[in-house]
Amino acid sequence: MPRPRKWRTVCCLPETIEFGPSNQLINDSVVLTVDQYETIRLIDLENLTQEECAEQMNVARTTVQGIYDEARKIIADAIVNGKTMRIEGGSFKLCEDHTRPCGRGCNRYGRGQMIKKIGE
Repeated sequence: MPRPRKWRTVCCLPETIEFGPSNQLINDSVVLTVDQYETIRLIDLENLTQEECAEQMNVARTTVQGIYDEARKIIADAIVNGKTMRIEGGSFKLCEDHTRPCGRGCNRYGRGQMIKKIGE
């Protein structure tokens, strides 16, 4: 029996879940999972290392590397072949502590969604 899949911690869900040409057929699309989206966001947008990304997502660095490599292939397929890309599904759970950012790459970090400072 295979080992159960470990849930990947994700800061928050993306605001936009579909990208691509508006005239595409529904069958001509690719799916990027939420955990793949999170690795792209953390590594490419937030400039975290794979080790930092792995720590924030609560998985091994090698797992992050595999997720990241697969996400890049999906994005390349969508761009090069003009496919619509949807973000949905995956093995993930949202941050448990919504009262503070979960780390340096947290989507809530510095964006006004944190709780007020003590004493305000």
